[in-house]
Amino acid sequence: MDLLHQLLDFILHIDVHLAQIVNDYQTWTYLILFLIIFAETGLVVLPFLPGDSLLFAMGALIAGEHETGLSIWLMLVILIVAAILGNTVNFKLGSVLGAGVFKEKNKILKLKYYEQSHEFFEKHGGKAIIFSRFLPIFRTIAPFVAGIAKMPFGRFTYFNIIGGVAWIVALLLGGFVLGQIPVIKNNFELVIVFIAVVTFVPAIWAAVKSRMQPKKIEEIIEGDDKK
Repeated sequence: MDLLHQLLDFILHIDVHLAQIVNDYQTWTYLILFLIIFAETGLVVLPFLPGDSLLFAMGALIAGEHETGLSIWLMLVILIVAAILGNTVNFKLGSVLGAGVFKEKNKILKLKYYEQSHEFFEKHGGKAIIFSRFLPIFRTIAPFVAGIAKMPFGRFTYFNIIGGVAWIVALLLGGFVLGQIPVIKNNFELVIVFIAVVTFVPAIWAAVKSRMQPKKIEEIIEGDDKK
């Protein structure tokens, strides 16, 4: 509970914590944020890191009235590299380790799930990789499952780059441009909460819907194909 409380405090007051990081570590902030974005996108066990709010708050902090000594353009490049590299590592981990955890007699990680995932990403993989960037949890899991499903690496990389660039540019530059508008600046904590709620709602809704109306992956695919 203490760890959860600290994580929640970091998310809700992320602008304050980032300002402290910049003050304490200065140019090392580039590396710290690189590692955070890389970890969220590259390690399937860390889907809870606050990527969206962190990017927006960092952009707003660099654009702020207090000099940080950080370049928005250098930060943009570094975090784009972190996002793309993280997804690539996650994909590789899935391709190397993923299939081995699925067993015929395993009641949770059934072999048919692997087979269905392969079919799903063959048909919808590109769209899933791009849009998952803007959805917490999904952006961490999607590249791992794509690796398990043996999605062609060249195809994955193409959509990985598009999604990574779009995500970092939208949130980091969004914070840089919008973060200094008075109404947003004066209600920054509410804006961060709004971003967290908006980005987490799809994940929560998907979980609730799957419990209320469970569907097999192939049924979802057939439904999509008919649209």
